[in-house]
Amino acid sequence: MDSYIQEKIHKFEEFVDGHLKPQLVRAIAERDKVFEQQKIFSDLRRNIENFEKNSVTNLRTMVNLGSEVYVQADVPDTQRIFVDVGLGFHVEFTWTEALNFIALREEKIARQIEEYTRLISSIKARIKLVCEGIRELLQLPAEKSLPQRVF
Repeated sequence: MDSYIQEKIHKFEEFVDGHLKPQLVRAIAERDKVFEQQKIFSDLRRNIENFEKNSVTNLRTMVNLGSEVYVQADVPDTQRIFVDVGLGFHVEFTWTEALNFIALREEKIARQIEEYTRLISSIKARIKLVCEGIRELLQLPAEKSLPQRVF
């Protein structure tokens, strides 16, 4: 194999390892953060729905003060709750208002997950394309794919 082809292969490998794979890792990490937000809002929605279903008017709970130090707290009126709306701000909502806000956030989060999933698929496709180019430069036989079914 001549040095020109070896140099091309090396550049392709550097591109995949130095550019595409880090992009893929970042995109997956960002999507995982959005999945965590989705779980938080889903849990909050479920808790509010349980409060409504069971007509909870007061509550005794444990509150984390930080560093895993907890204190018991009594909530005399559960009809209004504070929801973290981002950037360190909390808004006082009634249960209905909170559920409406959560529904909007869940829609936004679902769109973000779709965007990250498309981005991840795009990066994976580019990695596969570059790897296919390397395979062709090395003149290796094509990978066997699963048989295509005709409908």
